[in-house]
Amino acid sequence: MSETTAVKRPPTPDYTTLTPEELIAWRDAENFFRMSDAARAITGEPDLGATIEWQRVPLPGRELPVRVYRPTPECTGEAAGRTGLPLVLHVHGGSFVGTAVQCDWTNSHLATRLPAVVISVEHRLLDSDTPLSAAVDDGWDVLQHVLQNAEQWGIDSTRIAVFGESCGALISALTAIRAGETGLPLRAQVLVNPAVDVTETMLDYPSIAQYADTPTTSVPQLRLFQRLAVPPGTDPRDLSPLYADDLSGLAPALVVVPTADPVADHGRRFAERLRTAGTTTRLTEYPEAPHAFLSMPGVVAQAKAARAEICEFLRAAFGA
Repeated sequence: MSETTAVKRPPTPDYTTLTPEELIAWRDAENFFRMSDAARAITGEPDLGATIEWQRVPLPGRELPVRVYRPTPECTGEAAGRTGLPLVLHVHGGSFVGTAVQCDWTNSHLATRLPAVVISVEHRLLDSDTPLSAAVDDGWDVLQHVLQNAEQWGIDSTRIAVFGESCGALISALTAIRAGETGLPLRAQVLVNPAVDVTETMLDYPSIAQYADTPTTSVPQLRLFQRLAVPPGTDPRDLSPLYADDLSGLAPALVVVPTADPVADHGRRFAERLRTAGTTTRLTEYPEAPHAFLSMPGVVAQAKAARAEICEFLRAAFGA
């Protein structure tokens, strides 16, 4: 891409005055940038050993795009002869903005190094007409569809993990909780800089006050997320993994917390609740790393170490 045609990132909006129409226009421009070659300097280059393609998944009353990462036959070796590869269901962060493309670096490398099929859910984004519950349903319904069609997707339905970042980690945590309630045996859950509290206490944490205004997340941005996530008449506890009634018996969890993050204490508190409930939990903190650091390997060196830890955790969970 030449300099004359390079995609420019739109300026960060004022989240306190953003109208519904302005939100849609800004996120369209921001996501266009995140999907562009220009963004690769931040989000990293995908592993050439993985194939990456969009597919559409038929769901009840709607059809949803997913981004699918598969290791090439050269990468799988003997694994190609097995009945199927493990499934990692991924959910990107951003809540009211974001795309699976911004996670190509992480997901393609996981696909080749595990090896596994990684399916990233391009969930409905939050806006004035789309609450968080819609995105939560998207994550669960995609998982159900893939498992019901495991042979078609080339996955081993006995080796499943969920993996999410930020709001995507909230969705993944709720998916893991729902799996526990329905008897679906997940092998693991990976929650990276999770925002797991959208109740009135969402901003009542020391890390919120300490890192109220960072380049990747700020309090005004979190307030907008909360307002869009939980419309009037919605019980925010139902959408807050931190306040789930029962966290026992869930899939082993890896909670990844960058410390220079407003919602760092969300992750710490959730890891504590999981452990107290008896769910095997590993909490790893990355000093001075910012929110969303895993999707920014081009500018945050610790992303590589976090990706390696996630890969090691999932490989052990899958028994690879």
